Amino acid sequence: MGIKKVIVAVLFFHFSFSGQAQILPDTLYKDTLYKEVNYADSALRIRNINPYFTLHVDSTLKYAFEINKDQSQYYWYLKNSPVGLKINKDNGVLTFKAEKSYFLSGKLKYDYEYKVNIGIQNLNNPADRIDTSIILLFYSTEIIPSKIKPTVTNTLYIDEGDTISFKLQCDNGSFPIEEITYFSNYQAKSITPVNKCNDDYTWYAPFDFVKDTDKDRQKLLDIYFVGTNKFFTRDTAIIHVYIRENINYPQRVLEFEKLKKDVSDYILLLKSSFRIVDRKLKKTKKTRTGFDLGSAATGLGGTVFSSLPNSDQKTVGKILPSVGVALVPVKEATAPNVSADQNTASLIRNSIKRLEYLIADNTIVGDRDPDILSKTKKLKDELKQLQIQLIDIPIADEKLDSKELDAYFNNPKVNKKYKVRKTTN
Repeated sequence: MGIKKVIVAVLFFHFSFSGQAQILPDTLYKDTLYKEVNYADSALRIRNINPYFTLHVDSTLKYAFEINKDQSQYYWYLKNSPVGLKINKDNGVLTFKAEKSYFLSGKLKYDYEYKVNIGIQNLNNPADRIDTSIILLFYSTEIIPSKIKPTVTNTLYIDEGDTISFKLQCDNGSFPIEEITYFSNYQAKSITPVNKCNDDYTWYAPFDFVKDTDKDRQKLLDIYFVGTNKFFTRDTAIIHVYIRENINYPQRVLEFEKLKKDVSDYILLLKSSFRIVDRKLKKTKKTRTGFDLGSAATGLGGTVFSSLPNSDQKTVGKILPSVGVALVPVKEATAPNVSADQNTASLIRNSIKRLEYLIADNTIVGDRDPDILSKTKKLKDELKQLQIQLIDIPIADEKLDSKELDAYFNNPKVNKKYKVRKTTN
């Protein structure tokens, strides 16, 4: 037991006063056995390396690096250093003056990590060297806010059917805007994506955007663009868009052409009805003319036979005028003189002429006729009025031939019957 205590005391004394020795486990021995390893401080190293420097504007940096050897035998140098950063090649003193002019001119940036390579090399032994790096970051105590600046004025006036498009530029300050979002008081989703600076906002104003209940037939659309930086500081730009009511011209043209075709088809039906009524009048007139000629012939024949000497012939002459008189009620019963048919034919003819004049007078003029709504309304109202007025007119159940009906309607003999005749006193 005494020998063991002496050995332990000797080992404790040795380890306590050996400043450059370390005890490491030897894998070749058991856990209870150790061996002594000494490391000589011969490798070149920087004793006070600082990997990260943070400076604010108008501040001064002065930092002296130290090595474990004689600095007079070594040379210090920098690589990728920002403007203004220097190191003394002889003693390793790092200096920098963070002047504000560097940042205003754009030579330096705030909140940007500059990686600077630092090296030291022996003047006599090139292999004896160290290459390392540090991070240099600048910040400003004066916060310059970043702003969103659209490329249009904050108030716009457009019509329905128009498209607005502008770029969202950013005036970046101390901390740039990293994300842009937008919202509006009415749904106005951009056709192009809007997420960051220099994105385009594009929106098409639909034709049904302005409602009948909106004051002055226009609607105000407010679009809010909100930009945020990495610290979630916000800047908001507002665009006021006044949308005026406008017509969907292509759709209105289709409606006008359809209405025009409906009017033309109705004119064709009226011409067919006119032909039916006019032919009926013509047939009645021929029948009545035949009865009138028969009555006149019997009257004249009675006169002739009464003047003859033969008594039988005189008897016939007395009978024939009675026959002529008897033909009159037969004529009225067979072919009554109905003035209503004549009036109906004249009404149909006048309606056809009126509709044809309306079509010719309300034709669309130019690429965008500003009066297309009023012309459409006039045609629609006149068509509806005439359809109500002629609701009892017979419609022919026949195959309609526009050329044949036009030829009949414009026939000079037919037109002659409906011309206004000058009366003389």
